[in-house]
Amino acid sequence: MKLHSFIRHAALLGLISISLGACNKSAPTEGGAASPASGEKTKKIAFVTNGVASFWTIAAAGVKAAAQEFKIDAQTLMPAEGISDQKRMIEDLLTRGIDGIALSPIDPTNQTELINIAAKKAKVITHDSDAPQSERLLYIGMDNYKAGRMCGEMVREAMPKGGTIMIFIGRLEQDNAKRRRQGVIDAVLGRPDDSNHFDETSAVLEGNGFKILGTLTDQFDRAKGKANAEDALAKYPDLGCMVGLFAYNPPLILEALSQSNKLGTVKLVAFDEDDATLDGIQKGNVFGTVVQDPYMYGYKSVEVLAGLLNGKPAPGGAEKFLDIPARKIRKENVVEFRTQLKTRLGATQ
Repeated sequence: MKLHSFIRHAALLGLISISLGACNKSAPTEGGAASPASGEKTKKIAFVTNGVASFWTIAAAGVKAAAQEFKIDAQTLMPAEGISDQKRMIEDLLTRGIDGIALSPIDPTNQTELINIAAKKAKVITHDSDAPQSERLLYIGMDNYKAGRMCGEMVREAMPKGGTIMIFIGRLEQDNAKRRRQGVIDAVLGRPDDSNHFDETSAVLEGNGFKILGTLTDQFDRAKGKANAEDALAKYPDLGCMVGLFAYNPPLILEALSQSNKLGTVKLVAFDEDDATLDGIQKGNVFGTVVQDPYMYGYKSVEVLAGLLNGKPAPGGAEKFLDIPARKIRKENVVEFRTQLKTRLGATQ
């Protein structure tokens, strides 16, 4: 079975679960906990994402594998309607007496109070995107600013003579999105590290032989995401490179490039490991992508919460940060990477 078939199958299972009894419009998946010892109550935890995407299907596989290994009841919840849906999920979990929550906050500034309330009732950690001002016990993920710089380095490799660039991303309310985008900009323009800086999305930025025309957001609306790519190609005939920073952005950009007969002409540098993105790398239509490790985000979140619920201290030291580094995927290593990914997904079917 091809990788995209695994992803579609897993997503379908989530949709079936909604129709059978979800209390809100989300996409929950089962965790697969092992049976507890006689008389012992199984702890319950939830891995809450910031949306619905193939990236999170991979994470759900890690959740399921760890739930079975650490004998804990774990479920994955994917909010389909943004921050309001995610808020409802957290409140419902707390009402039902959840023991632990791993959360990817959509808007950490405005969700800090909710996270702090949850932290008084359950063990709470963040993953993928952090809420550093909250009372969460740990952040599991990568340094998004450094990963953004890795992506910016690939832009420079793809365009050694410089040129014009447009950036595409879902939304910038998330901590990871802000830092990732800024890392790309700073690396492309040859700036020193400064993860606290933020360039306005409408600003035209120049330096190092490059011109960044702007940043277009879509708020997880796929139709809007594709329209953004189409509009950029129409407005800027000499556009040199398109950078897609959320998992679904590069596949939408690929569709727009194909329809405009500009595949291979306009460079595409990506983020995350959507199957269409990896196909594009193998075919030479995507220069490369920076990948996280969503499987390990899911796996480690369950492992850490299981440990916390059994009295173990949180890992990560004083920084309260468990680093799962990003890596660059290009044509020379994409087949090996896809094989590993397929094995991970297949092991949990």
